[in-house]
Amino acid sequence: MHAQSINENAQRLLEAGESARAYELLQQAVRDEPTQVALWINLAASLRGLNRPDEEMAALDRALALEPCHAWALLQKAYLLERGGKSPQAAMTYRSALQVIPPGVELPAHLHPILGHAQSVVEANNRALESFLAERLKDARECHAGMSLRRFDRCMSVLLQKQRIYRQQPTFLYFPELPTIEFYERADFPWLDALEAASNDIGVEFAAAVADSAEFQPSVAFREGVPVNMWGELNHSRRWSSYYLWQEGVAFPKHIERCPRTVAALADWPRWDANGPTVFFSVLDAKTRIPPHTGVSSARLTIHLPLVIPPGCGLRVGAESRSWEPGKALVFDDTIEHEAWNDSDTPRTVLFLDTWNPLLSEGERDLVRRLVAGVKEYYAEA
Repeated sequence: MHAQSINENAQRLLEAGESARAYELLQQAVRDEPTQVALWINLAASLRGLNRPDEEMAALDRALALEPCHAWALLQKAYLLERGGKSPQAAMTYRSALQVIPPGVELPAHLHPILGHAQSVVEANNRALESFLAERLKDARECHAGMSLRRFDRCMSVLLQKQRIYRQQPTFLYFPELPTIEFYERADFPWLDALEAASNDIGVEFAAAVADSAEFQPSVAFREGVPVNMWGELNHSRRWSSYYLWQEGVAFPKHIERCPRTVAALADWPRWDANGPTVFFSVLDAKTRIPPHTGVSSARLTIHLPLVIPPGCGLRVGAESRSWEPGKALVFDDTIEHEAWNDSDTPRTVLFLDTWNPLLSEGERDLVRRLVAGVKEYYAEA
């Protein structure tokens, strides 16, 4: 009999609770077809029904030797370890099973409680491990109390699955071997001193610009026929709008003339000029959220100078969330998934500008400029 037919017959016997008869069929089948993963998995199920855990484990290990990332075999093995009182090993195996299931895949309803149980075991183990490690690391933390532990704490949070790992995912140009840093240290950008010192004057110029509301453009404006994905709600909406001084290298002379103090404060700004510069007042309306998204190139960084920040506003970049403080610039990598929100009843305003990632050499910047210019030239007609 063909291995698939034997497996189907054995499956029916298992569903009927006839583990012994299923075992007889499957024992012979794995001798004849020892490379068939499904046979080993069902053989393990029959051995579970016969309460022969050591043989069940051996059958599951054979299945996983053939296909190490088989989710169902991993789930069965984890459950067997859990029944045997081996909680940490069970949690590690459940975690492996959950990791091999592609995100967003639609699973049969009967698997939902099984996966929910797996997740609860993993979470309980993470919290037990957290308590264990807190005790083990207590003396070391006291020893190193004088140094910043921020990066180590992030390392721990990822290990304990309290935070996701976020990586750069630019929509256009990826520049390799740059560190994945959500928010850069403000002190590494001394030229921002002049910008922050002028924040009150910049706010006054923004207030004057607001009077000419017709000059504000929707920040998202896809042409008809272009897939808008997550931007559907904000596409061509004034709920998130921009007043440009420069937009991807195109100057707005009238706006620049209206904002002389803002322009003067940018005198030492190392402007991103590969496809820029870009500077604008970004206004996020009350009760509005900018959905998670990523920017165009890891060769640049984004800067927000907060101007008008009502309560209930925030910015998440990767796993780190911050609140804006008026007059205090934030520097972040927008190719890492990020989102912003305004839960207040009044608009939020920041001055947006972009700059070169400081870790690129002058030669690399020159090459990136030429590369981007070449791409634009190639696609000029499109």
